[in-house]
Amino acid sequence: MRLFDLSLKLNGFDIHKAKSALSEIQAKNDADFTAYVEHQKNTIVSYHLEHNSFYKALGKSIHLNDWNSVPIITKRHLQQPLEERLSDDFTPKTVYLNKTSGSSGDPFIFAKDKWCHALTWAEIMNRFGWYSIDFNSSKQARFYGIPLDKKGYYKERLKDYFGNRFRFSVFDLSNEAFEKALIKFQSTKFDFINGYTSSIVQFAKFLKRKNIILNAVCPSLKACIVTSEMLFDDDKLLLESQFGLPVINEYGASELDLIAFQNTKDEWQVNSETLFVEILDDNNNVLPNGQEGRVVITSLYNKAHPFIRYDLGDIGVLSKKSTIRKPILKKLIGRTNSIVVLPSGKKAAGLTFYYITKNVIENDGNVSEFIVEQSKIDHFIIRYVSREELSFDKKELITAEMKRYLEAGISVSFERLKQLKRTEAGKLKQFISKL
Repeated sequence: MRLFDLSLKLNGFDIHKAKSALSEIQAKNDADFTAYVEHQKNTIVSYHLEHNSFYKALGKSIHLNDWNSVPIITKRHLQQPLEERLSDDFTPKTVYLNKTSGSSGDPFIFAKDKWCHALTWAEIMNRFGWYSIDFNSSKQARFYGIPLDKKGYYKERLKDYFGNRFRFSVFDLSNEAFEKALIKFQSTKFDFINGYTSSIVQFAKFLKRKNIILNAVCPSLKACIVTSEMLFDDDKLLLESQFGLPVINEYGASELDLIAFQNTKDEWQVNSETLFVEILDDNNNVLPNGQEGRVVITSLYNKAHPFIRYDLGDIGVLSKKSTIRKPILKKLIGRTNSIVVLPSGKKAAGLTFYYITKNVIENDGNVSEFIVEQSKIDHFIIRYVSREELSFDKKELITAEMKRYLEAGISVSFERLKQLKRTEAGKLKQFISKL
C-alpha cells in the first residue's frame, strides 16, 4: 500500500497527477523546455497581475515582454496579514499554509495552492529517487525539530507515522539522547537519514568518539541527506566516514520548493522544472554564470500567493556549465544578513568567517559546537560547547587567526555554554550580527 501517496491525496494534493506532469516537463527537448520556462514565467506574472491585489499594487510598472521590469519581492514585503496577500478565490482554508523558520530573521506565514504543493512533493520524490529512496516504502531516520506543545507534538508524530519515518529531536544532543538513537538504529531497518546538518554532524561526532560506523550497526541504510544548514567539506568527510554512506546536500525553502539537490555526479542540480532561479547583483542585474550574487527565485506554479523574483536572502554562484534545462549551483555562500562588516569597511561572508574559525577550534575534538556573534563592529563573541574549557593558548591562537584572515584591530571574547540556542524549528544559526 502506497501510504505516503494516499496521505497526500487525502489532504488534497494530487500526487499521481503531479508526478505525471513532472515527467512530461522532464521529457521536453531543449528548445521546448526553454519555451516552457518562458511561458510559465509569463503565465504566473499575468495571473497575479489579474487576480492578486497585493501583486497588482507592487507590479504597476511591469511590461510582460520585459522580465527586468518585474520587481524583486523581499521578505519584508511579505510581513503583512496573509489575507492581504492571497489571490482571488483562495482562502486560508483552501490552501497549504505554513510559516518560514525565521532563520533569516524575517519570518512570515505563506500559502501555496494545492496543485503547486503537489508538484513540490513530486519534485522531492523524484530527486530522492535518484538514490533509490521511495517515500512509500523507505524508512526515514529524521533529525528535525518538533513542536513542544501537546497538539503540535502529536500532529507531527502522526505525520511521521504516515510518512514512514522516526523523528529524533534536535533539541537534545546529549550523549544520553544519542545512546538512545544508536539503539534505535540497531533495532530498526532505516533506509536513509534526513535532517538538519548541525544535528546530524553532532551524531557523527558521537559515533566517532565511540569508534562506531553507523552502517555496520544499521546495514539497511542507503544514504544521508542533509538540509537547512551549511554543510562544510570537513563535516561531509566526517559524515561519510562515520556513517559509511553517500552524503547528499539538499537546498530548499519551505515557501518555495526543493531548490537544489546533489545528483549522482556530485553536482548540485537546481530545480528548473517548477522554479526559475536567477543570480542578481546589488542593482538587480542578472549576473553571468560563475559570478557571486543574490539568489532570486520565481515559483512557476503558485497561484495562491506570488513568489515572483523573490529574494530568498541567500548568496550563491551558478556554475559556468549551467544551462536553462540543467542549472548547477556551484556554491552557496550564506545569507545576505550574515555579512561581517569590519572597522575598515571591509565585508566578509559570515559563514566564510565561521569556516576559518572552525578549522582552528574543532581540530582536537574538544569543542563540539560553537556560534559566532558580532556584538560590535570590532568585537566578536564565540559561544561554544565543549568537554573542557578552552585554554588560554587556544583562545590566543583563535584570536590571532581571526585577525589574520579578517583584519587587525578586532577583539574576541569566549563564552562556554552547556548548550547553544537554536531557532524554534531547531536550526542552529551559526553567525549572528547584532550591528
